[in-house]
This record gives sequence, structure tokens and C-alpha cells, in this order.
Amino acid sequence: MNRITTALIAALEALVVVAVGIGIPLVPLTILWATTLRMASDWLPFWRGSVDLWLVGHGVDLTVRLPEAVAVTTGLPDAAQPFTISIALLGFALITVLSGLRVGRRAVISGDRMLGVVVAAVTFAVLTALLVLTATAAVARPAPVQAFVLPTLIYVTAMLAASEWESQRGPVGRRDATAVRLRAAVMQWPTMVRTGIDAAVRGATVAVAGIIGISAVVVAVMLVTHYATITALYESLQAGILGGVAITLLQLALLPNLVIWAAAWLIGPGFLIGTGTSVAPGGTVLGAVPGLPVLGALPQGEPAIGVLGVLVPIAFGVLAGWLAHRRLPSSATSLHLAGVGAGIGILAGLALGLLAWWSGGAIGPGRLAAVGPDPWLVGLLAAAEIAVPAVLAMLAAGWRGSADERAVAELRSDEPVRD
Repeated sequence: MNRITTALIAALEALVVVAVGIGIPLVPLTILWATTLRMASDWLPFWRGSVDLWLVGHGVDLTVRLPEAVAVTTGLPDAAQPFTISIALLGFALITVLSGLRVGRRAVISGDRMLGVVVAAVTFAVLTALLVLTATAAVARPAPVQAFVLPTLIYVTAMLAASEWESQRGPVGRRDATAVRLRAAVMQWPTMVRTGIDAAVRGATVAVAGIIGISAVVVAVMLVTHYATITALYESLQAGILGGVAITLLQLALLPNLVIWAAAWLIGPGFLIGTGTSVAPGGTVLGAVPGLPVLGALPQGEPAIGVLGVLVPIAFGVLAGWLAHRRLPSSATSLHLAGVGAGIGILAGLALGLLAWWSGGAIGPGRLAAVGPDPWLVGLLAAAEIAVPAVLAMLAAGWRGSADERAVAELRSDEPVRD
């Protein structure tokens, strides 16, 4: 593939991911504007609202100043004052990350990695800047520095990670100078250090992916089993077609957040739906919650059932330790095994803590300024719940391997000597 084709495809990929992210809320809202409102009102607020949703989905803080008439209808005492929405609607960020991963891999396969990554990054940054310039309104103002930096940073990080991974796993001829230098530097490390880090990273990846996967299943089961409650909440809102579509889009964008909150529930700390609330395995304490029907699926927190949730990170800690042990040389000592097991827990706890931090924030004024899990508690507890079983699993596997080796050696020593 020549350089011009590589650059054009990279630019087109960046354009598509931005268009898809903005189009998800904008298309249905525009249809409703044309059909329900008969194009009688201004369309620009729908455009600005879609851009604001996309920016918030990438972690950009949004300062909102509601008109006094609207603030009164919310029933919140501080709604008339400017407040910040800082919770990331991770559904939008997930689309950007997946696109960045695809572009990064394709750039390596094209044979000119840096050109593809740079063109895609510049195109994405320019489009983001244009969007930011059109998103500012009296009602909602995104934080300018965050708006220019965060979406592009997420996109570029995903591209670089995927491109490096694809470069290292592919044929030697596919590696560019950067990949070759990085691999050469890593190969200079002692074998035990290099294999230990590799095993710990792979083990932590298995543990985090497993916990998130089980959390997604838990969310799906809760949505299905509480379908009647969710439907009743939809009907009680009486939001009409326009409001119903907006609420549905918001809930779809929040699904990745709900999965991470479910992981926090399985790990133990649970999460908040406003100040003074708690959704944890030990019990659920709620006051007035945001009017989102999906919150009708919140667990009631039966302690006997909640305790079983802790078995999930423990089980994946054992699995991660066992898989990591298989990647280590037979000469690894017990201290080395324990260090790798502890590294699995630390890396997994760090990843889950960062996800918990990214999934929470403020969704409104007053008590709604605290929503989501405590990232420190999630990270620390996850590290402990994964590290301890991982260490025990690795030590047990190491002891069993040593016992098998001793048994084989004894059998060989008992064989008669042949002339």
C-alpha cells in the first residue's frame, strides 16, 4: 500500500469515528425535530447537545447553567446555580477506543505505521477542535482545554497501543525502527525480570477481562429480570417521544459505566447514586435517585448473595496465577513466583481503580455531585483479592511442578544401569 493511500484511509477512519460518535445522538434527535416539532424550532441546540454528549463521553467536564424556569422543575435546591457534569458517558469513549485500535493495527499492516497514526491523529484533532468551537452555548459550556485534549488523547493512546502490539506480534519484517529499538531494549533485561513482567501483565489482563466480562453478564441479567420495573419507570416519566429517545440514548451511553459499577459491586465497595446513598453487597441505601429507568435494575443487596460476588475476583486471581505460572521457566524460585503473583494483583487493581475513577463523577447539582464507585477502595480491594489467590496458585503450581520433577528423577535413578 503506497503512502498516499495509507494517509487517505487513516484520515477517513478518523472522520468516520467522529461522525459516528456525533451521529448516534444527532440522527434520532434530528428526525424528531423534523417530524414531531415540524422544524418549527431552531436545530442548532440539537447539534450542540449532540456535541456536548460526545465530549462528555470522553471525560470532558460540562458546566451547565439551567434557566430559572427549568431549574425549578428539577426539584433540586442548587439547580439554579451553575453546576458541573463530570461523569464520562463511556459508550462514546468505547467507540473511539475500538476505532483507534483498528486504525493502529491497520497502520502497521499497511507498512507505514507512523504515517497512518500521525495522519489519523491530526485529522481527529482538527475535527475535534471544529466541534468544540461550535458546541459552546449559554446553557452548557465544555471545559476548553479538556475538550481539545481528552478525545484526541484517548484516540491516539488506543492507536499507539494497538500499533505496537501488532508490530511486536507480527513478522520481523513488519517492525519499524521504533519497534526494533524497543524490542532490543527489552531483550537486554535479565530473563527472570522479562518473563516475570510478561507473565504478570498477561495474568492481570486475564483477571481484569474476566471480572469485566462477568460484570457485563450480571448487568444483562439484572436488566432482563427487572424489565417490568424499568418499563414502569419509563411510563411514569411521561417524557413523550422526544424525551424517551433522549433518555434511551443516555442510558445506552451509560451501559459501560454500569458494567464497571457492577465490577465494583462484585469486588466489594459498591458505588453511589448520589451523596448519602450506597449500592453494595451488604445492602442498598437509596434516597431520591436520578430519573433513569435503567436504575430500576439496581440490586437490593442481599448480604448472603452479595458475599458470593467476592468469589469472582478470587476465582480469576487463581486463574491468572495458574496461567502466569505456565509462562515462567521451571527455574523460577518461590520468591520469584510470589513477586509475579503480587504483580498481577497490583496491575489488576490499578486497572480496575482507573476504570472506577473514569466511570464516576457528577451528573448534576447538589447530592448528584457524587455518583459511581470509590476508585481507591476498588483498586486496593481488587489488588488484594486478586494478588493473594494468584500468589497461592503460583506457589501451589510451583510446588507441584517440583514434586513431579523429583518423582521423575527418583524413577530414573531406580532404573537398572544397562551395559
